[in-house]
Amino acid sequence: MDMELESINNDEEHGVALIEIERLWNSEEGTPEGDRLNVLSALVEAYEEANFPMDPPRPTDAIKFRRQQQSQGDRP
Repeated sequence: MDMELESINNDEEHGVALIEIERLWNSEEGTPEGDRLNVLSALVEAYEEANFPMDPPRPTDAIKFRRQQQSQGDRP
């Protein structure tokens, strides 16, 4: 499933790009597949930042999240 490397303009193209990224996930750097993975990842990141913006967490929420992560690390 080789899709053309162009900008991602809608949710359908975004979905196709995600499927292609999953297919290429373990590609070695410096190979054509690895290069394609890097380009697709950058295109998806740009699309997601433009279409699904996320506000940074409030400082108190970030602290709570970090504490939660630390407490989960202590479990077997």
